[in-house]
Amino acid sequence: MAESLLDPTLVSRLLGRALGQGAGFAEVYVQKRRSLGIELDDGNIKSAQAGTTHGVGIRVVNGAQVAYAHSDDLSEEALLACADAVSRIGDGTADLAVAKPLSEKDRPHLADPDAASAGFTVDDKLALLRRADDCARREAPHLFRVLGGYADIDEQILIANSEGLLIEDTRALCRLNLQVILKETDGRPRVGSYGGGSRRGVAHYRDLQDPESIAQEAVRMAQAQMGAKPAPSGEQVVVLGPASSGILLHEAVGHGLEADFIRKKSSLFAGRLGEKVASELCTVIDDGTIEHARGSLNVDDEGTPTRRNVLIEKGVLKGFISDRINADLLGHERSGNGRRQSFRHKPMPRMTNTFLQPGEHDAEEILKGVKRGLYCRAFGGGQVDIANGNFVFEVREGYVIEDGKLTHPVQGATLVGNGPETLGKVSRVGGDAGFDPGIYTCGKGGQSVPVTVGLPTVRIDGVTVGGTNA
Repeated sequence: MAESLLDPTLVSRLLGRALGQGAGFAEVYVQKRRSLGIELDDGNIKSAQAGTTHGVGIRVVNGAQVAYAHSDDLSEEALLACADAVSRIGDGTADLAVAKPLSEKDRPHLADPDAASAGFTVDDKLALLRRADDCARREAPHLFRVLGGYADIDEQILIANSEGLLIEDTRALCRLNLQVILKETDGRPRVGSYGGGSRRGVAHYRDLQDPESIAQEAVRMAQAQMGAKPAPSGEQVVVLGPASSGILLHEAVGHGLEADFIRKKSSLFAGRLGEKVASELCTVIDDGTIEHARGSLNVDDEGTPTRRNVLIEKGVLKGFISDRINADLLGHERSGNGRRQSFRHKPMPRMTNTFLQPGEHDAEEILKGVKRGLYCRAFGGGQVDIANGNFVFEVREGYVIEDGKLTHPVQGATLVGNGPETLGKVSRVGGDAGFDPGIYTCGKGGQSVPVTVGLPTVRIDGVTVGGTNA
């Protein structure tokens, strides 16, 4: 990084002022972000937005107390005012609060992503979206409507704290998605939606996933729903398809393993370390180090290196994902999951790339072994109660299973259950590891961050399916 985002001398002054009334810890977070977003509606540009933000967040921690202030005014006067404001949660023993000096040796330059948007113009990016739009129209000449979106972010961050840490990093993120709408003879719409992206930057669509493959999958999803029948209701065997079905794991189980919910005892997993909470076939992992994955980071937003965290191992609860504060208050090791949406937000425990580890069963044999049930390939929206683990999820693409084969598609299906109870009914886990193509953003506490979900083919013996056909 050629030029620091904030003068190191000023950074040290800010830390000293933030600790001036005796708090135990202070942190400065600097972010400079460039973003671009383009939307197409039936081939026409619906909107295009580009912008740059540059701001500073200052946090002070004193025991369980936290004070936070931020500013996009980078003048010394404005930033010192922020530092003074957050310093007030100190206990008045200012002589004990001395920020450690920062030096060049404390400033590792972490590996840049394969990066970013350098060399790609706005016209180049618009052309990617138009390629997807054109391909969808070739694949389905009589489609009703095509909606498309492209977005990317390139950012630089600096994180410094009173323990002497000073880290600078660069990050890239991109996503392209397409939604196609077909109409059946009775006028009912059939929607297919697909996308993809990664931390690699715009080069992703040159090297890993071309726009045409996104369009083809969106069209396939819409066409697959033609002739869909009302979903059968009641408890039945459910087979989850690989990759994007991991969103159910993320929502129904992952959030309950975040350390702030554990510390506040608002999660059903609180106080259950070492207990069996799932089938012995289930090992759940959160790993922020997977190359180019949407949820991956060199360091989290507190400067802690990300890592592979085993949360559930062979059905037994092994750990939680944490930020600095909750790890320290719980007496746990920091897991590298302190994340924030921007300099305007405090960090909190958040997932990165969360998945179920592949098993030893053959995916085709799992399907063949089901006499009658429901196969779920893609999910839409859902709701989860962290306190008790109860969930409801919309099945976006699903099929009836009869004698081990997929028959007709279904409409109006939902899965209703309880996270741990559902994991306890897992009877087969396939060896076909899969991650979603890089489209998900997770919301929590008013903040959104990019994440990845993953799942192999999984058989669950007994899930309540909500539908309109008894």
